[in-house]
Amino acid sequence: MTALMDATVEQVGALGAVAEMLVEVDRTIGSLLAARDGLLVLGSRIAVEAAGQGDEPSADGVDLAVRAVAAEFGAALRVSDRTVQRRMLDAELVVSRFPRVWQAQGAGLISAAHARVIVDAGAHLDDAADRDAYAGQMVEFARTESPNRVGRMARRVADRFQRRSIDNRHTDARRERGVWVKNRADGMAEVSIFGPATLVHGAFDRVTAMAKAALADSSSDSRAPSAHDSRTLGQARCDIALDLLLTGAPAGHDTADGMLAAITPTVTVAVPVMSLIGASTVPAELNGCIPIDIRTARLLAGAATGWDRILTHPITGAMLAVDRYRPSAALTRHLRARDQRCRFPTCGHPARDGDLDHTRDHALGGATTADNLGVLCRRHHTLKHHTPWHLEHLGDGTFAWTSPTGHTYIDTPPPQNTTTATAVTVATTTVPEDDSPPPF
Repeated sequence: MTALMDATVEQVGALGAVAEMLVEVDRTIGSLLAARDGLLVLGSRIAVEAAGQGDEPSADGVDLAVRAVAAEFGAALRVSDRTVQRRMLDAELVVSRFPRVWQAQGAGLISAAHARVIVDAGAHLDDAADRDAYAGQMVEFARTESPNRVGRMARRVADRFQRRSIDNRHTDARRERGVWVKNRADGMAEVSIFGPATLVHGAFDRVTAMAKAALADSSSDSRAPSAHDSRTLGQARCDIALDLLLTGAPAGHDTADGMLAAITPTVTVAVPVMSLIGASTVPAELNGCIPIDIRTARLLAGAATGWDRILTHPITGAMLAVDRYRPSAALTRHLRARDQRCRFPTCGHPARDGDLDHTRDHALGGATTADNLGVLCRRHHTLKHHTPWHLEHLGDGTFAWTSPTGHTYIDTPPPQNTTTATAVTVATTTVPEDDSPPPF
């Protein structure tokens, strides 16, 4: 039993009051940050207007005027003028290109973090009407969801407003791939890789699997750290990644039979079947959150030894079922496909790394069915069992969480990556041969 379980009525009431005040303070901070963005943009526009009053306005003149204003603001705020100028550019992006998002933040409907992920995901939208429609959808969604969940949905929605196909944009983006190093304090440094999402996530997943295997105690539970290895998972992941880069093998961490080298990554790619056959441009999704080009998805689908089929409703887009030609752990696949991430409100921990939890304890008669199971990350799994938080399954994958102060939060399964129809249509499509270079 935790101390919170023994809290008095007065303490619970005080906690509820603090939570309400915290919400109001956070709204106020968001509104003030939106007001600051407005002032930064006003300064930028004054600079541009002043630069245009000369006999021969030029881009260099505008840049110098903006620098002068940034220096003015920086000196007043005791902040680097370079930092201020970056803030001015960021503010201009929000205020000018996504005014609806800026206004929602100013009104306290969404936080600065919500606004940032919405703008970041939609920054590639060139058409003003598309940006406004996209922003309207995302502001409404963001009013009841956390920024990490909004970011995932925003990338999906923005891609559906984008008039250039994901394949064309991916081809352009691949030209920016690269590796760079940033020096840090105390003799440390960090290396970053920017490349195709399928390869980066696959590499990260493989290194993670190797690190877990290296830490496993062969004489007991495979998830228990070895008594001879005190490294954390992050430390082991770093060691093995550097070994692989320097020697081509996980040197010093492998076994005689090549246990680590034999590990292959597990990456989930959801591909709308209409996109797979060339009748739709809806992008595939990597691990339920990252759009990837259709050509890569087709190559992965062609090489797959087995498929999980996610059946969705043709009108609403809701997930109906998951099956496979050779089923194994079908219920597990169904739940992970349905939930996609931890089902605690605001949590975005991926479902593949979470626990399958009985809403009503199995020891108390809870059934092992989809209507009594859900994915919870270890943190929220523990929270459910060892604190006064209460979980109720309302059916159709909808969860109701009740906090110790009596507030109830509803969490519904995230929508599937699919297209919906308003009428039955029949079309035949010839998929042209693609002679473009492979995405890898």
